[in-house]
Amino acid sequence: MVFVTIVLDGVGIGWQPDAADYGDEGADTLGHVSATCHPHLPNLAAAGLGRIRDLHGVPAHEQPAASWGRMQERSAGKDSTTGHWELAGLKLDAPFPTYPRGFPQEVVGLFCQEAGLSGILGNRPESGTVIIDEFGREHQESGLPIVYTSADSVFQIAAHVDVIPLDELYRLCEVARIKVCVGPHGVGRVIARPFEGSHGAWARISGKRKDFSRLPEKEPLQEQLQHQGIATVSVGKVADLFGGVGFDRTIKTNGNNEGVRATIQEIDSAKGPTFIWTNLIDFDQEYGHRNNPQGFAAALEAFDRALPTILEALPEGARLLITADHGNDPTYPGTDHTREYVPLLYYADQTPANLRTRDSFVDHAATVAAFFGLDESFGGQSFESS
Repeated sequence: MVFVTIVLDGVGIGWQPDAADYGDEGADTLGHVSATCHPHLPNLAAAGLGRIRDLHGVPAHEQPAASWGRMQERSAGKDSTTGHWELAGLKLDAPFPTYPRGFPQEVVGLFCQEAGLSGILGNRPESGTVIIDEFGREHQESGLPIVYTSADSVFQIAAHVDVIPLDELYRLCEVARIKVCVGPHGVGRVIARPFEGSHGAWARISGKRKDFSRLPEKEPLQEQLQHQGIATVSVGKVADLFGGVGFDRTIKTNGNNEGVRATIQEIDSAKGPTFIWTNLIDFDQEYGHRNNPQGFAAALEAFDRALPTILEALPEGARLLITADHGNDPTYPGTDHTREYVPLLYYADQTPANLRTRDSFVDHAATVAAFFGLDESFGGQSFESS
C-alpha cells in the first residue's frame, strides 16, 4: 500500500472568499499564469485540471483520469508551514507571527543577550539575496550576523562561512529557536542562511541551509501513521516544516527535478505500507516570490512532462494526490504568498468524480488515514467517501 502526496508549492487556483482579509483579492496563480504564458499542460489536463475551473489553454476533458476539485484553507495564515500543518490535520486558529516592520527591540535585545552578540545587521523583511548584497561587506568587517524576515513567519540569520562558521551559525539559530522565538514570538521557522563569495559575487549555500521549525502541539498525520507501523517519507522541505516530527526518512532536494526523481525512487523502493509526502519548491521559491510568470509556466510544463513517469511507477492499488499549500501569484503586486484555493487531483481505484470544493485541507489527512485503515480523528472527510 503506497500513498503519494505531491505539493506543488504555491500553485493556487483562485482567491478564496476571505482573500481580502489578507490583501489578496483577485490573486489567481494558475489563472493568471495560464492566461499570460499559455503553458502546454496536456497530462494535467487529462488528469482533470481543466474540470476544476476554466483555465486558458487547459481543456476540460470529458473523462479525466483523476478525480478533481479544490480545497479551501481554514487556518489563519498563508505560509507553507500553516498549509502543510492543515494538510496533516492541524488547523491553526491564530496565525504565526509576522514582522512587516522588522523584529521589535524586545526580540533583538533578547537574541543579542542570549547569543552573546553586540548587535545585528539588517532587521527587516527582505529578499535574502538583496539583504546579503546590502550588508555583506559590513558583515565581513564587523562580524555581526545579518538577521532578517520575510512575509512568512520566519527569523532568518545569514552569515558568511568565513566570518561565522556553520557550527556557530547553527548555534545562533538554536538560541533563537529555544530562547527567543517562543510564546507570542513563536515564528514558524528559524532558518540558517550561510553564504560565501565576495562583494558583488555573494552566493548562498543552499545545501547548508538549516531550518529550525516550531514543533506541532498535536500529533500530525504522519506521526499517527508511524504509530501504526506505516513508513513515512518526506521528499523536499516537508519534514523541515514539522521539525522532523513523524518522518522515518527525509530526502533533501534542490529543486523540482530532484524532487520528482526522489519521489519515483521512493515509490520503487517502498516495502510495505508507505506514505510519501513530496514538496516541489521551485514554483514558489524561484518564480512566485520573484514575480516570474514565464519561469512559473515552464516549471508547470516540466512537471506535466514528468507526470506520466510518476504514474507508471505507482504499484497497483496506490494513490496519488496532487495539490498545493497556498498560492503565490507571480503576476500579483508584491512577492508574498496569496490566499487561494488549491487544486485537487486524486488518482484512486474509483471512477473519477467531481470532489467539489473541500471545506478544509484537513480532508487530505482524513483521506490518507482512511486509506491505511486508521480511525479518522481529524474532523475531515475522505475523498473516497464523498
